[in-house]
Amino acid sequence: MVKTADPVQRARALLEMRRPAEAERELRGLLAEEPQHAAGHALLALALVEQHRVDEAVAESHEAVRLAPDTWFPHYIAGQVHNRARRPDEAIAAARAALALSPEWAPIWELLARAHLLKGEWPLVAGAARQGLALEPESSDLMSLLSLAHTRLGQAREAGDTAARAVALAPESATAHLVYGRAALASGDPRTAADAFREVLRLDPGYGQARDLLVTALKERNPLYRGLSRLRGRFLGGWRLLFLLPALPPVIMVFVLIALLHWAAWVAEAVTVLRLARAKATSLLFEGSESRVALASCGLLGAGAATLVAGIVLGNDVVGTAGAAVMALVTAVQEAAHTGSPRGRAVLYGWAALLGVAVVVSVASGAWPVALLTAYTALATIWIAAGVRRVFRTLGDARTY
Repeated sequence: MVKTADPVQRARALLEMRRPAEAERELRGLLAEEPQHAAGHALLALALVEQHRVDEAVAESHEAVRLAPDTWFPHYIAGQVHNRARRPDEAIAAARAALALSPEWAPIWELLARAHLLKGEWPLVAGAARQGLALEPESSDLMSLLSLAHTRLGQAREAGDTAARAVALAPESATAHLVYGRAALASGDPRTAADAFREVLRLDPGYGQARDLLVTALKERNPLYRGLSRLRGRFLGGWRLLFLLPALPPVIMVFVLIALLHWAAWVAEAVTVLRLARAKATSLLFEGSESRVALASCGLLGAGAATLVAGIVLGNDVVGTAGAAVMALVTAVQEAAHTGSPRGRAVLYGWAALLGVAVVVSVASGAWPVALLTAYTALATIWIAAGVRRVFRTLGDARTY
């Protein structure tokens, strides 16, 4: 009996220390001697999914459930595996199976909340978190999940209160400070949010999401950027408006307004990022590509403005319009840079390059309409980019959350 228990305990300890390969070796040895050991298969599934060997992990979790279907632990581990493999429907089914056997164990409710989180089902996230807190009211993780759900549901006061409670329960938890920062950001307090995200990075310097959110909070402290971002969010428009153009030509002005608001917001984004990237206190927050994109966007803005002025001074419509088109390329470049899917980002960068070629061709050929059409098309990249992101998200190239 001791011989069987020791490998399991060692494997648990190794998993807690994030050494899944070593945990796998322990469990393989155990299962070679006892192939019907359900807990061994369950823990092996965790070790495998930590190594991104999803198919093997799922198979091991199913084997654990087959060997002990009337025990909550294999179902719970199966839910954990599916959740980490970003298979929320399977995770939800496994969590509910575990709850049917052990409804009084709070971590299963936390698993259910996290699975609903992957699907963006925020009322269900909140409900599962509350059920878990009824059993374990001092759980900072459950409190954090509840706060995040409140934030996503637009319940700012409740989000702030529960986030503050999560931090009080676990002041050394990076996750608790992260949701506190998200709640502050959503309530319009970027200064408090920035402080919270800095604390996350102090506790866990490798927390990439906190770094991205800190950058957002620092940008939001710029009143111009904040105002333009809100206007842009208010006037998103939609492709269905295209069907109104034949009947209501003035709708074109709505598209123009939306496109210009987005362009102004992207200009503010580039200027803000460049300023922060060059400041000593914040320069380390920005990757090289981020600052390079901001620099390129500001360069396009300056070059386009200079070309536009030159065209006006020279009375050359082609040159002046080409200058406006170069300035409009800021939208195309920024939309590409802010696309999460690598393939989608490559497509949009190619699109921006194609627009740049069109500007050069318009000047070389003296074709004024080509330059004007390029300017309009560059501004319209906001809708083109939305379609590209949707396509690559459907293909599974982007994260679901």
